[in-house]
Amino acid sequence: MSNLIKISPSILSADFSKLGSEVISLERAGADYIHIDVMDGHFVPNLTIGPEVIKKLRPLTKKIFDVHLMISPVDNFIKDFANAGADIITFHPEATSDTLKTISLIRKENKKVGISLKPNSKIQLIEKYLNEIDLVLIMSVEPGFAGQKFMPEVLEKTKTLKEIIKRENLNIDIEIDGGINFENCSLAKKAGANILVSGSTIFKENKGDLKKNIELLRTN
Repeated sequence: MSNLIKISPSILSADFSKLGSEVISLERAGADYIHIDVMDGHFVPNLTIGPEVIKKLRPLTKKIFDVHLMISPVDNFIKDFANAGADIITFHPEATSDTLKTISLIRKENKKVGISLKPNSKIQLIEKYLNEIDLVLIMSVEPGFAGQKFMPEVLEKTKTLKEIIKRENLNIDIEIDGGINFENCSLAKKAGANILVSGSTIFKENKGDLKKNIELLRTN
C-alpha cells in the first residue's frame, strides 16, 4: 500500500452527454484513477453503464479504470468488464455465493481485485480474504446514488481495517467512496484511506475546476 494519496474521480457525476471528453479532462487535471460505478437496478436501486461504454472510453486514456461492480450475481459479468478495459474490478461479498470463486475469476483475467463494504457490512465478512485481494473499498454512503452525505461512522471501520493490514503486513489499498469533500477528506486519510473517490466535489466545486478540486482533495 502506497502512502501517496490517489484521487479516483467518479464519472457518475460527469456529464454523460460528453463522457469521453470528461474522461480526457480528468486525465489532464491530474486524476490518478477513473472510478466507474456500475449499477444493475437490482443489487442497488439505480442503473448506470455497462461494458460497451467502458470499451468506448478505454482508448481515450491510459489512466487506471477503477471499476466498482454493484451488480448481482457478479460472476456472470467479470469477463465482460475485464475485456472492456477495467484494471481494478471491485465487487460486494453480498453479490456472490462464493467470494473466493469471484476473486479467482478476476485474477484469471489478470486484473486487480477489490472488495467493497457497504456502510453496515462488517470487516468480518472479508477478513479471511484479505491476503487474496489488492483493495478494500469502504462505502461511506449507501451504494446506488451520487450526491449523498458522508457517513462519518465508517471511519472507525476504516481505522480497524488499516490496523489489520499493518499487523498482517499486507499490501492492500484502502479506498473510500461516498460524499467525500474538502472538509472530510482529511478524516478519511487520517483513518487510513489512501485512495479517495469523489464525484460531486470534483465536478461541481470551484465552478468545475477539476485540477484545483483534485489537488485540494489530495492535499487538504
